[in-house]
Amino acid sequence: MNFQGAWTLGHIRFMLEGFAVTLQVAVIAIILSFILGTLIGVLRYTRLPIVSPILAVIVETLRNLPLLLIIMFVYLALPELGIRLGVFYSAVVGLTVFEMAMISEIVRGGLMSVDKGQTEAARASGMTYTQTLWHIVLPQALVKMIPPTVSQFISLLKDTSLAVAIALPELMHNSQIIYNGNPSYINPILLLAALFYFVTNFLLSQVALLLERRLRY
Repeated sequence: MNFQGAWTLGHIRFMLEGFAVTLQVAVIAIILSFILGTLIGVLRYTRLPIVSPILAVIVETLRNLPLLLIIMFVYLALPELGIRLGVFYSAVVGLTVFEMAMISEIVRGGLMSVDKGQTEAARASGMTYTQTLWHIVLPQALVKMIPPTVSQFISLLKDTSLAVAIALPELMHNSQIIYNGNPSYINPILLLAALFYFVTNFLLSQVALLLERRLRY
Protein backbone atom coordinates (compact mmCIF):
# COMPACT_ATOMS: atom_id res chain seq x y z
CA MET A 1 0.00 0.00 0.00
CA ASN A 2 1.44 3.32 -1.10
CA PHE A 3 0.29 5.69 1.67
CA GLN A 4 2.89 8.33 0.94
CA GLY A 5 1.91 8.63 -2.70
CA ALA A 6 -1.82 8.33 -2.04
CA TRP A 7 -2.20 10.77 0.84
CA THR A 8 -0.81 13.83 -0.89
CA LEU A 9 -2.22 17.29 -0.29
CA GLY A 10 -3.66 17.34 -3.80
CA HIS A 11 -5.44 14.01 -3.38
CA ILE A 12 -6.81 14.94 0.03
CA ARG A 13 -8.07 18.26 -1.31
CA PHE A 14 -9.73 16.48 -4.24
CA MET A 15 -11.42 14.02 -1.87
CA LEU A 16 -12.58 16.86 0.38
CA GLU A 17 -14.15 18.53 -2.65
CA GLY A 18 -16.04 15.31 -3.31
CA PHE A 19 -17.01 15.02 0.34
CA ALA A 20 -18.38 18.57 0.23
CA VAL A 21 -20.69 17.45 -2.59
CA THR A 22 -21.63 14.38 -0.54
CA LEU A 23 -22.61 16.58 2.40
CA GLN A 24 -24.56 19.01 0.20
CA VAL A 25 -26.61 16.22 -1.34
CA ALA A 26 -27.13 14.56 2.05
CA VAL A 27 -28.21 17.73 3.86
CA ILE A 28 -30.71 18.72 1.16
CA ALA A 29 -32.11 15.19 0.95
CA ILE A 30 -32.33 14.92 4.75
CA ILE A 31 -34.29 18.16 5.06
CA LEU A 32 -36.67 17.36 2.20
CA SER A 33 -37.21 13.72 3.17
CA PHE A 34 -37.86 14.67 6.79
CA ILE A 35 -40.47 17.27 5.85
CA LEU A 36 -42.21 15.07 3.28
CA GLY A 37 -41.85 11.90 5.34
CA THR A 38 -43.32 13.58 8.42
CA LEU A 39 -46.26 14.89 6.40
CA ILE A 40 -46.94 11.48 4.87
CA GLY A 41 -46.54 9.73 8.22
CA VAL A 42 -49.03 12.07 9.90
CA LEU A 43 -51.51 11.74 7.03
CA ARG A 44 -51.31 7.95 7.20
CA TYR A 45 -51.75 8.08 10.97
CA THR A 46 -54.96 10.07 10.58
CA ARG A 47 -56.31 7.32 8.29
CA LEU A 48 -58.08 9.57 5.83
CA PRO A 49 -60.41 7.38 3.70
CA ILE A 50 -58.87 7.98 0.26
CA VAL A 51 -55.53 9.63 0.96
CA SER A 52 -54.16 7.10 3.46
CA PRO A 53 -54.54 3.99 1.23
CA ILE A 54 -52.96 5.78 -1.73
CA LEU A 55 -50.02 6.92 0.40
CA ALA A 56 -49.66 3.39 1.79
CA VAL A 57 -49.27 1.99 -1.73
CA ILE A 58 -46.71 4.66 -2.66
CA VAL A 59 -44.69 4.13 0.52
CA GLU A 60 -44.64 0.34 0.27
CA THR A 61 -43.67 0.52 -3.40
CA LEU A 62 -40.75 2.86 -2.71
CA ARG A 63 -39.57 0.87 0.31
CA ASN A 64 -39.37 -2.30 -1.77
CA LEU A 65 -37.37 -0.81 -4.63
CA PRO A 66 -33.56 -0.63 -4.67
CA LEU A 67 -32.34 2.91 -4.06
CA LEU A 68 -29.93 2.65 -6.99
CA LEU A 69 -32.85 1.84 -9.29
CA ILE A 70 -34.69 4.96 -8.13
CA ILE A 71 -31.63 7.16 -8.69
CA MET A 72 -31.07 5.67 -12.14
CA PHE A 73 -34.75 6.14 -13.00
CA VAL A 74 -34.65 9.82 -12.03
CA TYR A 75 -31.44 10.39 -13.99
CA LEU A 76 -32.14 8.29 -17.09
CA ALA A 77 -35.92 7.86 -17.38
CA LEU A 78 -37.22 11.32 -16.46
CA PRO A 79 -35.38 12.99 -19.37
CA GLU A 80 -37.48 10.79 -21.68
CA LEU A 81 -40.48 12.62 -20.20
CA GLY A 82 -38.86 15.99 -20.75
CA ILE A 83 -37.59 16.42 -17.18
CA ARG A 84 -33.82 16.93 -17.00
CA LEU A 85 -32.35 17.41 -13.55
CA GLY A 86 -28.62 16.82 -13.96
CA VAL A 87 -26.53 14.53 -11.77
CA PHE A 88 -26.70 16.64 -8.59
CA TYR A 89 -30.46 17.05 -8.43
CA SER A 90 -31.07 13.54 -9.73
CA ALA A 91 -29.17 12.25 -6.71
CA VAL A 92 -31.05 14.60 -4.39
CA VAL A 93 -34.47 13.62 -5.76
CA GLY A 94 -33.68 9.90 -5.78
CA LEU A 95 -32.44 9.93 -2.19
CA THR A 96 -35.29 12.15 -1.03
CA VAL A 97 -38.00 9.98 -2.55
CA PHE A 98 -36.54 6.79 -1.07
CA GLU A 99 -35.79 8.19 2.39
CA MET A 100 -39.15 9.97 2.50
CA ALA A 101 -40.84 6.57 2.48
CA MET A 102 -38.59 5.30 5.27
CA ILE A 103 -39.09 8.39 7.44
CA SER A 104 -42.86 8.26 6.98
CA GLU A 105 -42.93 4.78 8.50
CA ILE A 106 -40.80 5.92 11.43
CA VAL A 107 -43.15 8.85 12.03
CA ARG A 108 -46.27 6.72 11.75
CA GLY A 109 -44.79 4.12 14.09
CA GLY A 110 -43.84 6.79 16.60
CA LEU A 111 -47.32 8.28 16.57
CA MET A 112 -48.97 4.88 16.94
CA SER A 113 -46.75 4.03 19.91
CA VAL A 114 -48.35 6.75 22.04
CA ASP A 115 -50.94 5.35 24.44
CA LYS A 116 -54.42 5.85 23.00
CA GLY A 117 -55.73 6.50 26.49
CA GLN A 118 -53.91 9.84 26.47
CA THR A 119 -55.52 10.92 23.22
CA GLU A 120 -58.93 9.87 24.46
CA ALA A 121 -58.42 11.81 27.69
CA ALA A 122 -57.32 14.89 25.74
CA ARG A 123 -60.36 14.71 23.47
CA ALA A 124 -62.62 14.23 26.50
CA SER A 125 -61.16 17.39 28.05
CA GLY A 126 -62.29 19.42 25.04
CA MET A 127 -59.15 19.46 22.88
CA THR A 128 -59.65 19.16 19.13
CA TYR A 129 -58.06 16.34 17.13
CA THR A 130 -55.40 18.71 15.78
CA GLN A 131 -54.62 20.08 19.24
CA THR A 132 -54.35 16.57 20.63
CA LEU A 133 -52.02 15.54 17.83
CA TRP A 134 -49.83 18.63 18.16
CA HIS A 135 -49.67 18.99 21.95
CA ILE A 136 -50.06 15.43 23.23
CA VAL A 137 -49.09 12.87 20.61
CA LEU A 138 -46.25 14.49 18.64
CA PRO A 139 -44.08 15.57 21.62
CA GLN A 140 -44.07 12.01 23.00
CA ALA A 141 -43.61 10.41 19.60
CA LEU A 142 -40.69 12.72 18.80
CA VAL A 143 -38.51 11.26 21.55
CA LYS A 144 -39.15 7.72 20.30
CA MET A 145 -38.54 8.75 16.71
CA ILE A 146 -35.08 10.27 17.24
CA PRO A 147 -32.94 7.07 17.28
CA PRO A 148 -34.43 5.43 14.16
CA THR A 149 -34.62 8.76 12.33
CA VAL A 150 -30.95 9.51 12.96
CA SER A 151 -30.04 5.97 11.92
CA GLN A 152 -31.92 6.59 8.69
CA PHE A 153 -30.08 9.87 8.14
CA ILE A 154 -26.76 8.09 8.69
CA SER A 155 -27.81 5.51 6.11
CA LEU A 156 -28.72 8.33 3.75
CA LEU A 157 -25.26 9.87 4.07
CA LYS A 158 -23.68 6.52 3.24
CA ASP A 159 -26.14 5.93 0.41
CA THR A 160 -24.95 9.07 -1.38
CA SER A 161 -22.07 6.88 -2.56
CA LEU A 162 -24.54 5.14 -4.91
CA ALA A 163 -24.60 8.35 -6.94
CA VAL A 164 -21.20 7.31 -8.28
CA ALA A 165 -23.30 5.31 -10.77
CA ILE A 166 -24.46 8.55 -12.41
CA ALA A 167 -21.02 10.20 -12.15
CA LEU A 168 -21.88 12.64 -9.39
CA PRO A 169 -18.52 14.11 -8.28
CA GLU A 170 -18.98 13.03 -4.65
CA LEU A 171 -16.47 11.38 -2.33
CA MET A 172 -16.46 7.89 -3.84
CA HIS A 173 -16.42 9.22 -7.40
CA ASN A 174 -13.37 11.36 -6.70
CA SER A 175 -11.73 8.53 -4.77
CA GLN A 176 -12.26 6.25 -7.74
CA ILE A 177 -10.60 8.74 -10.07
CA ILE A 178 -7.52 8.82 -7.83
CA TYR A 179 -6.99 5.08 -7.49
CA ASN A 180 -7.88 4.40 -11.12
CA GLY A 181 -4.78 6.45 -11.94
CA ASN A 182 -2.64 4.23 -9.71
CA PRO A 183 -4.00 0.88 -8.43
CA SER A 184 -1.52 0.91 -5.53
CA TYR A 185 -3.56 3.79 -4.06
CA ILE A 186 -6.76 1.73 -3.70
CA ASN A 187 -6.43 0.71 -0.05
CA PRO A 188 -5.07 4.02 1.30
CA ILE A 189 -7.70 6.05 -0.58
CA LEU A 190 -10.58 3.80 0.46
CA LEU A 191 -9.32 3.90 4.04
CA LEU A 192 -9.32 7.70 3.96
CA ALA A 193 -12.82 7.76 2.46
CA ALA A 194 -14.00 5.39 5.19
CA LEU A 195 -12.52 7.75 7.78
CA PHE A 196 -14.52 10.68 6.35
CA TYR A 197 -17.76 8.70 6.58
CA PHE A 198 -17.02 7.28 10.02
CA VAL A 199 -16.15 10.59 11.68
CA THR A 200 -19.19 12.36 10.23
CA ASN A 201 -21.63 9.59 11.13
CA PHE A 202 -20.14 9.17 14.61
CA LEU A 203 -20.56 12.87 15.35
CA LEU A 204 -24.12 12.77 14.03
CA SER A 205 -24.98 9.82 16.26
CA GLN A 206 -23.50 11.56 19.32
CA VAL A 207 -25.52 14.70 18.66
CA ALA A 208 -28.63 12.54 18.37
CA LEU A 209 -27.91 10.88 21.72
CA LEU A 210 -27.48 14.27 23.37
CA LEU A 211 -30.71 15.55 21.86
CA GLU A 212 -32.61 12.44 22.91
CA ARG A 213 -31.41 12.76 26.51
CA ARG A 214 -32.41 16.40 26.69
CA LEU A 215 -35.87 15.73 25.31
CA ARG A 216 -36.37 12.70 27.53
CA TYR A 217 -35.28 14.43 30.73
